[in-house]
Amino acid sequence: MKCKQCQHGESKVLESRENRENSCIRRRRECIQCGFRFTTFERVGDQPVYVFKRNGLRELFSREKIIRSLTIACQKRSIDPKKLEHIADWVESHSQLIDEDEMTTQKIGEFILNALIHVDPVAYVRFASVYRAFSTPEDFINELKILTEKSKATEIPAFFQHKPE
Repeated sequence: MKCKQCQHGESKVLESRENRENSCIRRRRECIQCGFRFTTFERVGDQPVYVFKRNGLRELFSREKIIRSLTIACQKRSIDPKKLEHIADWVESHSQLIDEDEMTTQKIGEFILNALIHVDPVAYVRFASVYRAFSTPEDFINELKILTEKSKATEIPAFFQHKPE
């Protein structure tokens, strides 16, 4: 691991710990040469998952795209950014659990909606409006009805059942 300050290739690990979901390891490091301290995160290198998009193209699953979409949906809402990271972790781990090397954007969108329903109803509707391409006010009304029914029936994802680290 190269130091971000001096680019030296050796560092020592000061502290290591797993996150609650055991999906990554956080390591606090110190550069052997200049003493600069930095943090790294390690994730298990799973089989790559490809996303089959609506336009017919295939691309590698991108956690960053999920974070970006969630950030837009949650804009100007008082939602802890760590919660968005937990949602992205949850979606990524669920996409790895599917016994296929390819999944649709529709499936990913449903994973995100099932998480957002427990975070913020406004963010849920914002995401749904883009994901489902709303074009009329009735689309919003119908989604609000679905939101009301789903919020009562949907199982709460594990990462919402305890506070993040």
